[in-house]
Order: sequence, then structure tokens, then C-alpha cells
Amino acid sequence: MTDFKETMRKSLALTRAGNPASATRLIQESLLRSSPDAKPASSRPAIGSATDHARRRNTRSADADVEDAEILDETPSVRATRSPPASRAPGSQGRSTSAADAAAAPTRLERRRHDCAYGMRDYLLFVPSGDITGIIVMLHGCTQTAEDFSRGTGMNEAAGPAGFIVIWPEQGRAYNGSLCWNWFRGSDQAASGGEPALLADLVRTIAREHGVAEGRSFAAGLSAGGAMAAILGQTHPELFAAIGVHSGLAPCSAHDAVSAFGAMRGDPAPSARPLGRPCIVFQGLADHTVAPVNAHRLTGPLIEVETRDHTGPGRTYRTTRGQSGVGQAVELWEIEGAGHAWAGGKAGSSYTDPSGPNASIEMVRFFSTQVT
Repeated sequence: MTDFKETMRKSLALTRAGNPASATRLIQESLLRSSPDAKPASSRPAIGSATDHARRRNTRSADADVEDAEILDETPSVRATRSPPASRAPGSQGRSTSAADAAAAPTRLERRRHDCAYGMRDYLLFVPSGDITGIIVMLHGCTQTAEDFSRGTGMNEAAGPAGFIVIWPEQGRAYNGSLCWNWFRGSDQAASGGEPALLADLVRTIAREHGVAEGRSFAAGLSAGGAMAAILGQTHPELFAAIGVHSGLAPCSAHDAVSAFGAMRGDPAPSARPLGRPCIVFQGLADHTVAPVNAHRLTGPLIEVETRDHTGPGRTYRTTRGQSGVGQAVELWEIEGAGHAWAGGKAGSSYTDPSGPNASIEMVRFFSTQVT
């Protein structure tokens, strides 16, 4: 851990000196020298004990592992492409076309490309058979692809019977060298531009294509994707009826690389805001990438709380259901011994934990209760 702390110190110095690319390379080289597997969970107090209560709210030590520190990687050379081009007015209708080599699978999972005033991204589209209930946009974590995330979470299988279309946007390496959504950058935290505007335009385009009414779209994601889903809930509350965040961070938790490292580590983040929207949040309590305190920053203080502990096959976990300060439904799922991985995901894909409760099924259930 001493070597990792020294790497973090050097990387922060490089970032402050205006060289984030070198800082990212330094971190990546350090991570490549270490095992890619998550550490086994250490012995922990029982859920609900006084020690457990304090531990949940304590920040982690600086030597915590940051397996996906690439979450901060960015490619400055493409920043100029983030502003709407002169040939298109901001807010103009986007264009979503099938890739030439894409063939519709039996499950109707298609690869497409969305091109609008705010940029261009490829995505996968799942359309269930039968009546359409709504849309879920799923945002992958760093180093993941849309296909990997789709396969690992099993969200298509969970969403299909409930009538949800699922959109799987894919970050391009040109926009972030580690395929992270740029949740930590000020230019990607506003409704008027950047990735939030691009993703919202994509969802609206698919909604028009399939006749999905307002109040029937939802955003969810893992890690950097979870942080971006939270931002979408803040920037476009009129579009997204509820948000699902797995191992992510609250809106405005960071504004640059330095503050992002701190927020992930669990340092105080005074600018972080609770979602203020209906939301379901999943967090592994042995997560060495995003500190568990970030889950509580997402939900904010709750009222009319109902808390239950669950044991049995798989992992022990606690569910907390209540209302936010503005009266929105909130669920928090805290999973003992779980690391930085999608709960209930499929083995063989990246960042999945098959032994956890099934986050995809529970998100679909929660979203179904919020359809207007």
C-alpha cells in the first residue's frame, strides 16, 4: 500500500501541474503491477451494530485501493468537439441510425450510432416484444463496453418481461482514454451541453421512435456510469422519472481530477448534492474503488425509514427504504463483503458479483413503481 500511496501523491502533483495525462499513465502503470482482482473482504462487525453504524459513515484511509483510477482519464484534444457545431442549433433533433454491419438479433439487440448537436456515440438497443412500458438507459463503468455491461448485468432479461426498452450507450476512447463517462468534469455536469445533453438527446430520440411518453424514462449505471446517471437525474428531471446508481457518486461530487480522487476515497465533498429524485442505490461495503459513504451522499437524509437486514444464500445485505427531504421514494441497498461490482451480475463479465442480490431485477421493480 505504501507504493500505491506514493503513486497517488505523484499523480496528484502532476494533475496540479496541469498534466493529467501523465498522472493517469502513472496510475495505470501502478495498477497493472497489482492484481486485477478485488481484495477479499476483511472481518466486519454485524450489520446494525454500533461499530457498523460508525464504519458506514467513516471515510476510508488514503491507502484504499482504487482499481479503476482511470475514472479520471480524459483526452483534452477532443474537448472542442463537445460544443454544438455551428451547422446545428443546440437542442435540434438528433439522428439515430443503425450501423451498416449490424444485424438484428433474435432479442432485437441492435448496434446503432447516435449523432446530434452535442456529439456522437455508438450504442446497443434492446427492444422487447410486446407492449412498451418505458426506457432504461444503462451507462457502463470504466474500461467496459456496452456489450460487456449488457451481458454482465443481465438487464435485458430483467427489463424485457416488464416492457422496458434498454439503451446501452458506449463511451468512445477518443472522449476518454479509459472509456469512462466524464462525470467529474464541469463541462459534463450541465443540461446545456456535454455528455448529459448528448445522452438526453439519445433517450428522447428513442422515445420518439417508439412512442414512449414523458415520465417513462430512467437512467442507471455502474461506477463512472452511475455517477453520470446521477447527473442526468439532476440535469434532466423532466425526462428521467427515477435513477438507479450502483457504486457511484452524487452529483457535483467533483469538478476536476483532484477532487474526484478525494470523493472516490471518501474525503469530504462539500459540493455534493443528494439526488432529490426517486432513486435506488446499491453499494458494496467492501468497495475499495468508491467509498461507501458516497451512497449516503446520493440518498441524503431520509424520513419515514424502514430498514431490514437480509441473510440467506449469497451475501448478507441491508435495505433502507424511505423518503428524501423533498418527498421522493428512495431505496438504499448496502451489501456486506461486496466490492466494486454489479450485484447479482453474471460470472464471466467484468465488475460483476453473482453472489449479491440481483440489482437489475430490483431496479426494474423500482422503476416500474415510478412509471406515470
